[in-house]
Amino acid sequence: MEKATTILEKAHERAEDMALPYKGALLPAEAFALLQSVPNAKLIDVRCKAELDWVGRVPGAIEVELKTYPGMQPNPNFIDQVAERVDQDDIIMFLCRSGGRSDYAATIATQSDFPNCYNILEGFEGDKDETGHRGRKGGWKAADLPWVQS
Repeated sequence: MEKATTILEKAHERAEDMALPYKGALLPAEAFALLQSVPNAKLIDVRCKAELDWVGRVPGAIEVELKTYPGMQPNPNFIDQVAERVDQDDIIMFLCRSGGRSDYAATIATQSDFPNCYNILEGFEGDKDETGHRGRKGGWKAADLPWVQS
């Protein structure tokens, strides 16, 4: 895998190309490489507890619900819970099912003075394939990165 500095530069370029309001956009394999090589890189999984329990989780990820189940109500303590688990200057990589909620999480964390926020594109399950199933087309699982079923 590429060096961490190269990965971070690519992620930053993607964010600029996509006009994103946070530091960068990572592919799942890039995020995993950073977790393995950069001590202050943290993965925050923002999926709800039901998703973690029923679909699977990333070992060692920090789990902070952005929205709660049932009803997908916003977690009013999200930023406070993030702040309790990471340092302000950590490289914070947000993961959700497919990249949408993690985009929002990276945005609001950046607005809350966390300067090194990244969205993990494709998320944990990726997009739906031709048959309407997730987990085969893009994402953490399809990239064959470490995860466990509850």
